[in-house]
Amino acid sequence: ITVDLFSFVLPPQSVDRSSFKMTLILGYTVFLLIMNDLLPVTGEKTPLINVFFSISLALMVASLLETLFITNIQYKPREYSAVPHWLSVLVLRYLAVLVCIPPKQKTPSANTSATNLSDHQSISDVTLSASLDSPDPVLEQLRMLGRELTAIRVQMDKYCQETKATQEWEMIGTVIDRLLFGLYIIFIFVSFITIISIWIWNNSFAT
Repeated sequence: ITVDLFSFVLPPQSVDRSSFKMTLILGYTVFLLIMNDLLPVTGEKTPLINVFFSISLALMVASLLETLFITNIQYKPREYSAVPHWLSVLVLRYLAVLVCIPPKQKTPSANTSATNLSDHQSISDVTLSASLDSPDPVLEQLRMLGRELTAIRVQMDKYCQETKATQEWEMIGTVIDRLLFGLYIIFIFVSFITIISIWIWNNSFAT
């Protein structure tokens, strides 16, 4: 369980984390098969150590499922549409503060480039309208330049929208990963403390 906890240090978008967890579960399954031959056979009551092993296996499987869920979010952001507003507000504004993740600052470089292209196109449109009647070869060049700037601006707008959606989905995956990691730690401590308390309680009554 401790090694499984340290596996959360790996980045969630890395495939190595899921592979590591699957290898860990495989090794733990072999350990359970060995312990099954070593533990004594009891009658009516289930040994507390078996409950402990079962809870540990369930926690490791839940950790693997959490990793697969986060990897699916962060590896396929382009297949999703834009992040819904309610999800963005809930995760990036409230849950991010809860798990101590500061929101990323927006990078205005792409938007600035798109704005500059729009300004250049406006200037070229004014120039074209001013010299519409003059049969100058420069006019044809300006028209070609205006069409090229329009195509570039459309591509830049599309790229900016895809980049923003990708960054938001990746940030949502990071916040959910941190939140589930905290819940995972809490559940581990509660489960282990409960098992230890039951064990101490049974031993105190047995003596």
